[in-house]
Amino acid sequence: MQIKLIKPGILTTVQDLGRPEFKGNAIPLSGAMDRLSARLANKAIGNADTEATLEFTFADAAFTTITAVLISYSGEGAFLKIGNELLPANCPIYIPASTTISLTNNQAGCRTYLAIAGGWRVDEVLGSRSTYITGQFGGYKGRALLSNDMLSAQETCTSLTKKILSSLQGNAINYPSWRLSSPLYRKKKNEIRVVPGEEFGWFDGKSIVTFLQESFKVSLQSNRMGFQLDGPLLKKIRKEELLSTAVTFGTIQVTGNGSLIILMADAQTTGGYPRIAQVAMVDLPICAQLKPNDYLSFKEISRVDAENMYLEQERVLTLIDTSIRHKFSE
Repeated sequence: MQIKLIKPGILTTVQDLGRPEFKGNAIPLSGAMDRLSARLANKAIGNADTEATLEFTFADAAFTTITAVLISYSGEGAFLKIGNELLPANCPIYIPASTTISLTNNQAGCRTYLAIAGGWRVDEVLGSRSTYITGQFGGYKGRALLSNDMLSAQETCTSLTKKILSSLQGNAINYPSWRLSSPLYRKKKNEIRVVPGEEFGWFDGKSIVTFLQESFKVSLQSNRMGFQLDGPLLKKIRKEELLSTAVTFGTIQVTGNGSLIILMADAQTTGGYPRIAQVAMVDLPICAQLKPNDYLSFKEISRVDAENMYLEQERVLTLIDTSIRHKFSE
């Protein structure tokens, strides 16, 4: 299976779930910003969660199928269309050769993940196919995708993927009536749940109240390394400076002038700013879909609550796996 990029959009890269094993060697995690959407895209076509997907930032992109393909997409940055036909998200889609697919804007978010049967075929670097653009390694030649780039699927796929393909393939576009539902749905979508960080107590009471009650805006100076937030400044009550210490995806730092940064997938592995909080893992996908000028607020939860919410999310994802296998076991 193979496609050709006609229009790559603002930023399109190959991403899987990153390189957690190498963070101790100062290698950034990288991988999909919205890991939940990347996993759902893979699940919909029977791939392992760890297979590489294409991460599209916003829309304004297009590709054509060189061969017939089995794909799926998930996320909130774009809708996929063939001409005027809107393709459904979170389900397998069979598309014949020589078909052009465009990505059109979805106001709900900014990142979309495209999976293909078997996963995208690029070389592994340090155990991952994820692109780390700053380091110029991983993914497709260590860079973002460009017009006329050709991408192929891996030659092997799971038995479940083969069953899904067999049920849909033919001479026309085809997809089932069912859709995967995301376990992420929340009414207060821009309320980010956080656990107090190691330096939470370094800030005065007024700053803590501000942090937990005021809204902050995602700055235009935001990228895969981190989101800078515009809003009220926080004040330290501790005079000493923090030595460089461990940080990770979702760490919220307070800079020297009191502004906030949420570290994202390509963030460094150590930092010298105080860590006021850590985003709960289940809310990292919400952060990943925030656009410049979006507003967000923070809600404090306990470590136990954060762990329980993550375990519940994983329980639902396991049920999704079971449901898909059941659909194609008959």
